[in-house]
Amino acid sequence: MDYIATKDGGLLLLHGTEPDLRWETFSSAVREIVERLGVRTTVGLHGIPMGVPHTRPISVTEHGTREELLEPGPELFGTVQVPGTAASLLELRLGEHGHDAMGFAVHVPHYLAQAEYPAAAAELLRRLARVSRLPLSDAALEEAASTVREEIDRQVADAPEVAAVVGALEQQYDSFVQAAGASLLAGGHVPSADEIGAQFEAFLAAQAGEESEDPGDQPGPGSSGER
Repeated sequence: MDYIATKDGGLLLLHGTEPDLRWETFSSAVREIVERLGVRTTVGLHGIPMGVPHTRPISVTEHGTREELLEPGPELFGTVQVPGTAASLLELRLGEHGHDAMGFAVHVPHYLAQAEYPAAAAELLRRLARVSRLPLSDAALEEAASTVREEIDRQVADAPEVAAVVGALEQQYDSFVQAAGASLLAGGHVPSADEIGAQFEAFLAAQAGEESEDPGDQPGPGSSGER
Protein backbone atom coordinates (compact mmCIF):
# COMPACT_ATOMS: atom_id res chain seq x y z
CA MET A 1 0.00 0.00 0.00
CA ASP A 2 1.41 3.39 -0.99
CA TYR A 3 -0.14 6.80 -0.44
CA ILE A 4 1.46 9.89 -1.88
CA ALA A 5 0.12 13.04 -0.25
CA THR A 6 1.07 16.26 -2.03
CA LYS A 7 1.56 19.46 -0.07
CA ASP A 8 3.03 22.81 -1.09
CA GLY A 9 4.61 21.33 -4.20
CA GLY A 10 6.21 18.46 -2.29
CA LEU A 11 5.42 14.86 -1.38
CA LEU A 12 4.66 13.06 1.85
CA LEU A 13 4.97 9.27 1.52
CA LEU A 14 3.00 6.75 3.56
CA HIS A 15 4.11 3.20 2.78
CA GLY A 16 3.33 -0.13 4.36
CA THR A 17 1.24 -3.28 4.49
CA GLU A 18 -2.52 -2.78 4.20
CA PRO A 19 -4.17 -3.54 7.56
CA ASP A 20 -6.55 -6.49 7.79
CA LEU A 21 -8.49 -5.09 10.76
CA ARG A 22 -9.73 -1.76 12.16
CA TRP A 23 -10.04 -0.02 8.81
CA GLU A 24 -12.08 2.83 10.31
CA THR A 25 -9.34 3.48 12.88
CA PHE A 26 -6.73 3.42 10.13
CA SER A 27 -8.75 5.82 7.96
CA SER A 28 -9.28 8.21 10.88
CA ALA A 29 -5.56 8.19 11.71
CA VAL A 30 -4.56 8.98 8.12
CA ARG A 31 -7.22 11.70 7.89
CA GLU A 32 -5.79 13.27 11.05
CA ILE A 33 -2.35 13.35 9.40
CA VAL A 34 -3.86 14.92 6.29
CA GLU A 35 -5.58 17.64 8.31
CA ARG A 36 -2.64 18.36 10.64
CA LEU A 37 -0.15 18.71 7.81
CA GLY A 38 -2.47 20.54 5.43
CA VAL A 39 -2.26 17.92 2.68
CA ARG A 40 -4.04 19.06 -0.47
CA THR A 41 -4.42 15.79 -2.41
CA THR A 42 -3.91 12.19 -1.34
CA VAL A 43 -2.99 9.73 -4.09
CA GLY A 44 -3.08 5.96 -3.63
CA LEU A 45 -0.88 3.71 -5.77
CA HIS A 46 -1.29 -0.04 -6.01
CA GLY A 47 -1.37 -2.96 -8.40
CA ILE A 48 -4.09 -5.54 -9.01
CA PRO A 49 -3.75 -8.92 -10.79
CA MET A 50 -5.60 -8.85 -14.09
CA GLY A 51 -6.12 -11.14 -17.05
CA VAL A 52 -3.90 -9.07 -19.33
CA PRO A 53 -0.73 -10.02 -21.24
CA HIS A 54 2.65 -8.46 -20.49
CA THR A 55 3.15 -7.92 -24.23
CA ARG A 56 0.52 -5.18 -24.47
CA PRO A 57 0.45 -1.59 -23.14
CA ILE A 58 -0.10 -1.32 -19.41
CA SER A 59 -3.59 -0.25 -18.40
CA VAL A 60 -4.61 1.57 -15.24
CA THR A 61 -7.88 2.12 -13.39
CA GLU A 62 -8.16 5.70 -12.15
CA HIS A 63 -10.55 6.72 -9.38
CA GLY A 64 -11.15 9.67 -7.10
CA THR A 65 -13.46 11.55 -4.76
CA ARG A 66 -14.32 14.13 -7.42
CA GLU A 67 -14.73 13.69 -11.16
CA GLU A 68 -12.65 16.81 -11.71
CA LEU A 69 -9.58 15.03 -10.31
CA LEU A 70 -9.63 12.42 -13.07
CA GLU A 71 -8.25 12.61 -16.58
CA PRO A 72 -11.11 12.99 -19.11
CA GLY A 73 -11.66 9.84 -21.15
CA PRO A 74 -14.28 7.47 -22.56
CA GLU A 75 -16.37 5.49 -20.10
CA LEU A 76 -16.01 1.81 -21.01
CA PHE A 77 -17.47 -0.04 -18.03
CA GLY A 78 -20.03 2.15 -16.29
CA THR A 79 -20.53 1.17 -12.64
CA VAL A 80 -18.23 -1.59 -11.38
CA GLN A 81 -18.39 -3.31 -7.99
CA VAL A 82 -15.08 -4.39 -6.48
CA PRO A 83 -14.12 -6.02 -3.15
CA GLY A 84 -13.72 -3.61 -0.25
CA THR A 85 -10.21 -2.62 0.84
CA ALA A 86 -8.69 -0.32 3.43
CA ALA A 87 -7.46 1.87 0.58
CA SER A 88 -10.98 2.21 -0.83
CA LEU A 89 -12.42 3.08 2.57
CA LEU A 90 -9.70 5.67 3.18
CA GLU A 91 -10.45 7.39 -0.13
CA LEU A 92 -14.19 7.34 0.67
CA ARG A 93 -13.76 8.77 4.16
CA LEU A 94 -11.39 11.51 3.00
CA GLY A 95 -13.93 12.54 0.38
CA GLU A 96 -16.74 12.57 2.94
CA HIS A 97 -14.72 15.02 5.02
CA GLY A 98 -14.05 17.33 2.09
CA HIS A 99 -10.51 16.20 1.24
CA ASP A 100 -9.38 15.46 -2.31
CA ALA A 101 -8.24 11.88 -2.74
CA MET A 102 -7.64 9.75 -5.79
CA GLY A 103 -5.81 6.62 -6.82
CA PHE A 104 -4.30 4.57 -9.61
CA ALA A 105 -4.59 0.79 -9.77
CA VAL A 106 -2.19 -0.60 -12.35
CA HIS A 107 -3.20 -3.87 -14.00
CA VAL A 108 -0.49 -6.50 -13.49
CA PRO A 109 -0.63 -9.73 -15.54
CA HIS A 110 -2.00 -12.35 -13.14
CA TYR A 111 0.77 -14.81 -13.99
CA LEU A 112 3.33 -12.24 -12.76
CA ALA A 113 1.51 -11.25 -9.59
CA GLN A 114 4.18 -12.83 -7.35
CA ALA A 115 7.13 -11.36 -9.26
CA GLU A 116 8.61 -7.90 -9.39
CA TYR A 117 7.22 -5.97 -12.35
CA PRO A 118 9.03 -2.61 -12.81
CA ALA A 119 6.96 -1.71 -15.87
CA ALA A 120 3.90 -1.34 -13.65
CA ALA A 121 5.80 0.80 -11.15
CA ALA A 122 7.05 3.02 -13.97
CA GLU A 123 3.50 3.59 -15.20
CA LEU A 124 2.34 4.51 -11.69
CA LEU A 125 5.23 6.95 -11.35
CA ARG A 126 4.26 8.61 -14.64
CA ARG A 127 0.66 8.97 -13.44
CA LEU A 128 1.85 10.45 -10.16
CA ALA A 129 4.14 12.89 -11.99
CA ARG A 130 1.15 14.03 -14.04
CA VAL A 131 -1.14 14.79 -11.11
CA SER A 132 1.58 16.19 -8.81
CA ARG A 133 3.28 18.17 -11.60
CA LEU A 134 6.64 17.17 -10.20
CA PRO A 135 9.64 16.13 -12.37
CA LEU A 136 9.72 12.48 -11.30
CA SER A 137 12.12 10.44 -13.44
CA ASP A 138 11.17 6.90 -14.44
CA ALA A 139 14.50 6.20 -16.19
CA ALA A 140 15.76 3.65 -13.62
CA LEU A 141 12.42 1.83 -13.59
CA GLU A 142 12.28 1.73 -17.38
CA GLU A 143 15.77 0.24 -17.50
CA ALA A 144 14.76 -2.40 -14.96
CA ALA A 145 11.53 -3.04 -16.87
CA SER A 146 13.48 -3.74 -20.05
CA THR A 147 15.69 -6.28 -18.25
CA VAL A 148 12.71 -7.97 -16.59
CA ARG A 149 10.81 -8.07 -19.89
CA GLU A 150 13.66 -9.98 -21.51
CA GLU A 151 13.65 -12.49 -18.65
CA ILE A 152 9.88 -12.91 -18.79
CA ASP A 153 9.97 -13.49 -22.55
CA ARG A 154 12.69 -16.10 -22.07
CA GLN A 155 10.73 -17.95 -19.40
CA VAL A 156 7.53 -17.84 -21.43
CA ALA A 157 9.35 -19.22 -24.47
CA ASP A 158 10.68 -22.09 -22.33
CA ALA A 159 7.22 -22.99 -20.97
CA PRO A 160 4.74 -23.93 -23.73
CA GLU A 161 1.72 -23.97 -21.39
CA VAL A 162 2.51 -20.42 -20.20
CA ALA A 163 3.06 -19.29 -23.79
CA ALA A 164 -0.41 -20.64 -24.61
CA VAL A 165 -1.93 -18.61 -21.77
CA VAL A 166 -0.14 -15.45 -22.89
CA GLY A 167 -1.23 -16.03 -26.50
CA ALA A 168 -4.86 -16.45 -25.46
CA LEU A 169 -4.72 -13.29 -23.34
CA GLU A 170 -3.26 -11.39 -26.29
CA GLN A 171 -6.21 -12.46 -28.43
CA GLN A 172 -8.65 -11.44 -25.69
CA TYR A 173 -6.94 -8.08 -25.27
CA ASP A 174 -6.77 -7.31 -28.99
CA SER A 175 -10.40 -8.32 -29.52
CA PHE A 176 -11.56 -6.09 -26.69
CA VAL A 177 -9.50 -3.11 -27.86
CA GLN A 178 -10.82 -3.51 -31.40
CA ALA A 179 -14.42 -3.87 -30.23
CA ALA A 180 -14.15 -0.96 -27.81
CA GLY A 181 -12.60 1.28 -30.44
CA ALA A 182 -15.28 0.45 -32.99
CA SER A 183 -18.03 0.95 -30.43
CA LEU A 184 -16.72 4.32 -29.31
CA LEU A 185 -16.57 5.52 -32.90
CA ALA A 186 -19.93 4.10 -33.93
CA GLY A 187 -21.78 4.52 -30.64
CA GLY A 188 -22.35 0.78 -30.46
CA HIS A 189 -22.29 -1.72 -27.60
CA VAL A 190 -19.22 -1.82 -25.38
CA PRO A 191 -18.69 -5.07 -23.45
CA SER A 192 -19.56 -4.67 -19.78
CA ALA A 193 -17.18 -5.48 -16.93
CA ASP A 194 -19.28 -8.58 -16.17
CA GLU A 195 -19.04 -9.77 -19.77
CA ILE A 196 -15.27 -9.32 -19.88
CA GLY A 197 -14.87 -10.94 -16.48
CA ALA A 198 -16.99 -13.91 -17.56
CA GLN A 199 -14.79 -14.41 -20.61
CA PHE A 200 -11.61 -14.40 -18.51
CA GLU A 201 -13.14 -16.71 -15.90
CA ALA A 202 -14.15 -19.18 -18.60
CA PHE A 203 -10.67 -19.08 -20.10
CA LEU A 204 -8.91 -19.55 -16.75
CA ALA A 205 -11.29 -22.36 -15.81
CA ALA A 206 -10.44 -24.13 -19.05
CA GLN A 207 -6.74 -23.68 -18.35
CA ALA A 208 -7.17 -25.06 -14.83
CA GLY A 209 -8.90 -28.12 -16.26
CA GLU A 210 -6.04 -28.76 -18.66
CA GLU A 211 -3.45 -28.38 -15.89
CA SER A 212 -5.27 -30.88 -13.65
CA GLU A 213 -4.93 -33.47 -16.43
CA ASP A 214 -1.21 -32.81 -16.88
CA PRO A 215 0.89 -33.46 -13.73
CA GLY A 216 4.06 -32.43 -15.52
CA ASP A 217 3.31 -28.70 -15.65
CA GLN A 218 6.34 -26.46 -15.40
CA PRO A 219 6.34 -23.41 -13.11
CA GLY A 220 5.44 -20.11 -14.73
CA PRO A 221 7.41 -16.86 -14.69
CA GLY A 222 8.16 -15.59 -11.22
CA SER A 223 7.35 -18.88 -9.51
CA SER A 224 10.97 -19.74 -8.89
CA GLY A 225 11.25 -16.96 -6.34
CA GLU A 226 13.84 -15.07 -8.36
CA ARG A 227 13.30 -11.33 -8.10
